[in-house]
Amino acid sequence: MTQKARDTFGPNANAYVTSKNHAKGEDLELLKALISNSEAKTALDIATGAGHAAKTIAPYVQNVIAVDVTPEMLAAAQNVAATNRLTNIEFVEATAEKLPFSAFAFDLAVCRIAAHHFDEVSAFLREAYRVLKEGGRLYLLDNVALEEDALDRFYNKLETYRDPSHVRAYKKSEWLKMAEEAGFTVKQLHTFCKQFDFHDWTARVQLNEAKKRDLGKWMLAAGEREKQAYAIKEVDGAVSTFCGQSILLELEKN
Repeated sequence: MTQKARDTFGPNANAYVTSKNHAKGEDLELLKALISNSEAKTALDIATGAGHAAKTIAPYVQNVIAVDVTPEMLAAAQNVAATNRLTNIEFVEATAEKLPFSAFAFDLAVCRIAAHHFDEVSAFLREAYRVLKEGGRLYLLDNVALEEDALDRFYNKLETYRDPSHVRAYKKSEWLKMAEEAGFTVKQLHTFCKQFDFHDWTARVQLNEAKKRDLGKWMLAAGEREKQAYAIKEVDGAVSTFCGQSILLELEKN
């Protein structure tokens, strides 16, 4: 995952600063509400990207450490923090599957719109569990595939074609199982519908016009079940928008 992620996100870091799907969202608002009611002091943002989750939680804790594998993304996140005059965020280059921190170091951890790029999700969950204090919370926010196998395959094929660093968007049921296997207790599960503007979504990773055209044709040629499930909208013979599903999981370390 590390090199593929750097190849994808390094040249496109600034696009993720301004991306509406990353900079805003119902999931961030809910995360803010959950964090603001906690007594956490130390927080970890895993795979911070452009730093939107770190920015959201920083006002409610004493300090945040934000990690990412891509130096350009860390630089972009630092700029976001500086622009918002947030001085309690430290940035560290590290992978989600091997966090360079001691056990029981953090009151809470966040991972937002990133886990579908991880090669070893089980290793990420084990590491998050390890670095959390007893009773600490992991807030996992990510895109998910729908439960029906055919819809699962469709969504993951769609994502992989656009972005080779995409590994897998898991189903909600898979996340619940993996979280419990890692030792977490599920406290809350929230589901959101996330609308994607096809042009912005493909431009963000600099998908070339030929691939963008082929991807759009493939989506429009999909069956009615896929089109309805993902709310694929067509304007003038081209895909305009579609909707995916995302979740926020609140997990507690036992």
